[in-house]
Amino acid sequence: MINENAIGLFDSGIGGTSIWKEIHLLLPNENTIYLADSKNAPYGFKSKEEIIDLSCKNTEVLLNYNCKLIVVACNTATTNAIKELRAKYDVPFIGIEPAIKPAANMSKTDIIGILATKGTLTSELFHEKLLSYPNVKIIEQIGHGLVQLIENGAIDSIEITELLESYLNPMIEQNIDYLVLGCSHYPYLLPQIKKILPSHIKIIDSGEAVAKQTKNVLNQYNLLNTENKKSSHFFYTNINPDVLKKILKDNKNVIQRDF
Repeated sequence: MINENAIGLFDSGIGGTSIWKEIHLLLPNENTIYLADSKNAPYGFKSKEEIIDLSCKNTEVLLNYNCKLIVVACNTATTNAIKELRAKYDVPFIGIEPAIKPAANMSKTDIIGILATKGTLTSELFHEKLLSYPNVKIIEQIGHGLVQLIENGAIDSIEITELLESYLNPMIEQNIDYLVLGCSHYPYLLPQIKKILPSHIKIIDSGEAVAKQTKNVLNQYNLLNTENKKSSHFFYTNINPDVLKKILKDNKNVIQRDF
């Protein structure tokens, strides 16, 4: 039955596992297949055409596994390629984009910060979203170097802390009261970010909202897995799997393969 087919997810590496964790928490019955395209990370400095090509490649790998729905667990891939993916493939797609709306709506200072990749912040889709909030000052910051350090397993490094301080302190000085994490890798930096930000500044990422939208779309297409079996989860990476294994901790189905 198609309902028992897996949800497919892909990202430019390990970051999208932060999205996977939220989906698995909300939908524990669902089988999943995750692609970590770490060989091509980061996507943030690639051209729109390159991002579309990589997104199509990843989609086709997941479709070969008969995935019933695909989560583009990458802000850069979503903001640059989601329209093309939906036009090209006959499968529901869930995208992920910076959670500007809740931050803008809840901000008391009308000043919010967003930390994201260059590919996200320069995308047409992102700039379309900004037009909806003309009365909110949105401070954009490219997270130069963060994704690559995370991919290299240097999450707790001094380099990460120093980069975060250089990116976040100017936002603090400009009186932001919300910080939007616009890359699925960045939730893994929350311990360091919370040490830098004053306690009154709230942090928002997209994981929980993406999980809820995934459930809504599965319901809409009658694709929810109602079988009461232990769900299966496979994680594929196209480089050394050690960092992915460390991030996932107790999950043993981490496989290195070319794609």
